[in-house]
Amino acid sequence: MSQDQQQYGPLGRLGRWTASHFRIVVGAWAVIAIVFGVFAPGVEKALSGAGWESTGSESVLTRDEIDQNFQGLGSYGLMVVVSSSSMNSDDPAFKQTVSEVEETLKAEPDVTTVVPPRPGMTISPDGRTVIVQAGAGEDPNQMVRVADDLKEPLSELGGDGVDVALTGAPGMWSDFNEANKTAMLKSELISWPVTLAILLLAFGSLVAAGLPLMLTIIGLVAAAGSLYFGTQFLDISIWAMNFALMFALALGIDYALFIVMRFRGAFFGEGMSAEDATATTMDTAGKAVLFSGLTVLISLTAVLLVPSPAFRSMSLGIMLSVFFVLAATLTLLPAVLARLGPRLDSLSLPWVHSGEHRSARFEAWGERLWRRPLPYAAFALVALVVLMVPVFSLDTGMPSIKVVPEEDGSRQGYEQVQAGFGEGATGPIQIVAPRQDAAAVTEEVSADPLIAQVTPPMPGGNDLVLIQAIPTVDPSSTEFGVAVDRLRADLSPAVLVGGPAVENYDLEQTLSDKTPLVIGVILVLGFLLLLVALQAPVIAAVGVATNLLAAGAAFGVAKLIFQDGNLSGILGFESQGFLDAWGPVFFFAMIFAISMDYTVFLLSSAKEHWDRTGDPKDAMVGGLAHSGRVIFAAAAVMVAVFFTFALSGPLPPKEMGIILGVAVLLDAFLVRLLLVPVMLRLLGRWAWYLPAWLDRILPNVKFGHS
Repeated sequence: MSQDQQQYGPLGRLGRWTASHFRIVVGAWAVIAIVFGVFAPGVEKALSGAGWESTGSESVLTRDEIDQNFQGLGSYGLMVVVSSSSMNSDDPAFKQTVSEVEETLKAEPDVTTVVPPRPGMTISPDGRTVIVQAGAGEDPNQMVRVADDLKEPLSELGGDGVDVALTGAPGMWSDFNEANKTAMLKSELISWPVTLAILLLAFGSLVAAGLPLMLTIIGLVAAAGSLYFGTQFLDISIWAMNFALMFALALGIDYALFIVMRFRGAFFGEGMSAEDATATTMDTAGKAVLFSGLTVLISLTAVLLVPSPAFRSMSLGIMLSVFFVLAATLTLLPAVLARLGPRLDSLSLPWVHSGEHRSARFEAWGERLWRRPLPYAAFALVALVVLMVPVFSLDTGMPSIKVVPEEDGSRQGYEQVQAGFGEGATGPIQIVAPRQDAAAVTEEVSADPLIAQVTPPMPGGNDLVLIQAIPTVDPSSTEFGVAVDRLRADLSPAVLVGGPAVENYDLEQTLSDKTPLVIGVILVLGFLLLLVALQAPVIAAVGVATNLLAAGAAFGVAKLIFQDGNLSGILGFESQGFLDAWGPVFFFAMIFAISMDYTVFLLSSAKEHWDRTGDPKDAMVGGLAHSGRVIFAAAAVMVAVFFTFALSGPLPPKEMGIILGVAVLLDAFLVRLLLVPVMLRLLGRWAWYLPAWLDRILPNVKFGHS
C-alpha cells in the first residue's frame, strides 16, 4: 500500500489537513493572537492580589460580618505603624507624622473610617510605636491595590527619626506579590537564553529550536488575553499569570521536541513527503502529545477541589496556557513543519543528522538495562526511597512574615508591632458576638491561657459587638492554632472567630484536609487516562506509582532544605521551620503533570513498538531509543528553567524552583530513563497484558498507523 493510500487516524488526518492548508491555519492563529494580544497587556492590572482564603470558612464569614457592621475594620483593613527609637507619641514631630498619616488615609476613597491611636490598645506601653487603623471599603483584592498605591506615599511621611510603614494583610500581600513578580521576571530573563541554548543543542538547528518558543509565546499571549476576560467575571490571582508562563514554556518545549523529532525521522529519515511526514507524526507523536495534555489538564482540574480563590484561579491560568499550547501543537506546529520541510534544519550545527530519529546512544543504554536490570533497578529504588524518607516528617504552615523581604515596609511594620506590643500583637483574633453575650464572651476569652489581652467590646450594626483578643504567641506558631480551636470549641455557636492570622490558619486546615483527596483524584484519573492510552493496566499502574515515588523524593529533598534549613546560606533564605502549606497540593499537581509528559512519551513509544512486533525487548529498547533523547533534552531545559527560580529573592519562588527542578531531575533520569525501562524488562509480556473483559470496554487506541 502506498503512502498516499495509508489510512490515518483522526490526528493523522488533522495533520495532513493542516499541512495542506497552511494559510488557513496560520491565519486563524494570527487572529487568535491579535484578539487576545490586544487585551493581554491589561491582564497584570486586572489580576487580583488576594484570594488566599478558604471560601466559606468561619474566618471569612467573620470578615464579612465585620466589613458590614464595623466599618470594614476586619482582616483587610489597613494598618499603618508609626514608630521612633528616640521619640514617643507625645512628641510634636511624632504627633505631626501621625496626623499626616490619618489625613492620607482619610483622602483614600476606598477607606471607610480612620481609627487614631488609642492608649492601652494601639499605643505601645513605651509610647514609641502606634498603630493607625483604616476600614476597608472594598473587597480584599481592591484593598491590596489600595495598599499598592498608598505604601510609598505613607512611607515618605516618615523622617527626622520617625518611621512609617503600611503593614497588615493588604500591605503584606502587596509586598509579597511585588517581590514575587520581580523575582519571577528576573528568573525568566535568566531562563530564556539558557533555554534557547539547550534547545539549540537538542534540536541542532536554530530554526527548529525556535519552534518551542513560538508555541510558548502564542500560548502565553492567548492565555493572558483569556485571563483578562476572566477577570471581568471573577477574581483571578496574579500568580495565575506567573504559573501560566512557566507551564507554557515547559509544555511548549516538551511537545515541540517530541513532534519535531518524529517529523524529522519521517521526512528526512524515511524520505516521506512533507504532508505524509506530518500525517505520520501526528498519528503517532501527536497522539502521545494529546494524551499528555489531557493528563496535565486533569491533574490541574483536581486542584479545583480546594475551595480557595487563589488556588482555583492559578489552576485556571495554567489550564488556559496548556489548552492553547496543546491546540497550537496539534494544528499550527504541523502546518509550520510541513511548510518548512527541508528548511527545518537551516542554520544547523555541523554534527546534526536530520533523519536520526532513533538515538544510538539511548538504544545502547536500553540494551545495557535489558542485560543487567536488577543492579540498576536497585540503585534507582534505593536512591528514591532514601530521598523520600524525610517526607514523613514534613511540616507545613501558611507563610510567615519571613517570605516578605526584610527591606519591605510590611515586614518592618510587623516587626515594629511585635517589638512594641508583644509577639502576638500582629495576629489579633477578631470575635463577633451578639451584644447580649458580650460580657460572657469577654470573660471566657480573657480566661484562655494563650490570650494576653482582650479589648473592650466595640458596638456595631445588627446588635453585634466586635472583640479583639491578642494572643501571647506568634501567629505563625502551632500554639496559635490551638488557641483558635479552643475558642471555637468553648464559645457559643452564635459567636464567630476570625481575623487575618485566623484566615491563614483556616486555609492551612483546608489544605491539610483536601490534600489527600486531591492527590488521590490525580492518581486515579492519571491511571485511567494511561490505561486508555496504553491499553495495559499493569504498565499504567507502574507509570502512576513511579510518578508518586519521584514526587515523594522531591518533597523529601524540600523538607531537608526548607524545613531543616540546609543550604539556606547558599540559596539565600531564612527557614520558616516548615514548607509553605500550598506546596504539597499545588506542587504535587504540577510535578505529576510534568512527569506524565515523560511517562506518555516513553510508554507511547514503547507501545508503538509492542503493537508492531509483540516483542517485549523491542518495546523496551525501541521505546527508549526513540523517546530517550527527547526526555533527556526536555528535562535538561526544565531543570535549568526551574533552578533559575532558586536564584529569586523571596522564599516561595525558591520553594517552587527547587521542588519542581529536583522532581524533574529525579523523574527524568532515575525514573523514566532507568526505573520504568527496567520494569518493562522485568515484567516482559505482562507489562502489556490486557484482560479480555477490559479489552471490550476500552476504546481501541494505537500509537502506530496502518
